[in-house]
Amino acid sequence: MKLRPETATWLATWLLRIIGGSICLALFPIFFPLSLMATIHERLGLGTIPEQPIFEYLARSLSAMYFAHGLIVLAISTDVRRYQPLVGVIGGINLVLGVVLLMTDLWAPMPSYWTILEGPPIVAVGGCLLWIWRQIEQTHSA
Repeated sequence: MKLRPETATWLATWLLRIIGGSICLALFPIFFPLSLMATIHERLGLGTIPEQPIFEYLARSLSAMYFAHGLIVLAISTDVRRYQPLVGVIGGINLVLGVVLLMTDLWAPMPSYWTILEGPPIVAVGGCLLWIWRQIEQTHSA
């Protein structure tokens, strides 16, 4: 299926905005009290949190990294044609990241609901974004 250039650009813009906006929600956990993190951790069926500073450090710094990534994706969404090469990079990163997270979830081992809801959707979104990017790329090279 071939998309019209304006349709592909519109789809890429909105997919990037959805991705970036949802990832930016990671801003909030940066500021969660540790007691709230512990409650969420237990309710997810992950047991009690380790009482070591590294847990809190990793939880907060990972949320900050996700937030920063989300801001970059949102910035790219403001001008998909200008940042077209980065759209492909974001798609490729998501493909690889999804596979790495799936393998990590299986290795950890994380609960099955976590494994199913983390890596595979990221792979799917990365694949969609790459497909849309190729549609845009073909119209620019033609």
